[in-house]
Amino acid sequence: MPRRALIVIDVQNEYVTGNLPIEYPDINVSLANIGRAIDAAHQRGVPVVVVQQMAPATSPLFARGSHGGALHETVASRPRDHLIEKALPSAFTGTDLGAWLADRDIETIVIAGYMTHNCDDSTVKHAVHAGLSVEFLADATGAVPYENRAGKASAEEIHRVFSVVMQSRFAAVLTTGEWISALETGAAPERDSIYASNQRARSSGHAV
Repeated sequence: MPRRALIVIDVQNEYVTGNLPIEYPDINVSLANIGRAIDAAHQRGVPVVVVQQMAPATSPLFARGSHGGALHETVASRPRDHLIEKALPSAFTGTDLGAWLADRDIETIVIAGYMTHNCDDSTVKHAVHAGLSVEFLADATGAVPYENRAGKASAEEIHRVFSVVMQSRFAAVLTTGEWISALETGAAPERDSIYASNQRARSSGHAV
């Protein structure tokens, strides 16, 4: 059984009732699963690290002292082992997360929280580059839609594509239920590779 830590990223009111509402998966589903993951972690002795994004008081998102910047009740009401405040997407950048994990001989981090394609993805990549294994709880995370000069994408498209890419190289992508079962049984989550993922797509005719 690997030594794990659950990293709960930016579960703040901004994503629920604020200016950046999560659209996929449904916010009520992801919040419920985040709560389940935290509870299961505590029951199994997996330390829980809560991460909070903070911006200047004048920012339209995550303003210091604002309701939007505060932790959502799902996380605020539950115990935690460590609290990190960050200003950039990766939970490792400018924080003590790396040292905190190393001091506890953590081998695997488990990602829940928001957003799939921004802070989650940045933290996943940072962890892999630092030599850690990663597990990503796809139904305890979520995305928002974007539109800019490069094009537009729905929240569902963004969440799905980032999850597929993570599974191809960077993380074992699981549901919360699958992860809790893995904690109980000790079974290793299924991982994949870029080569196998591409071969599978080509053989099924999904390649463009």
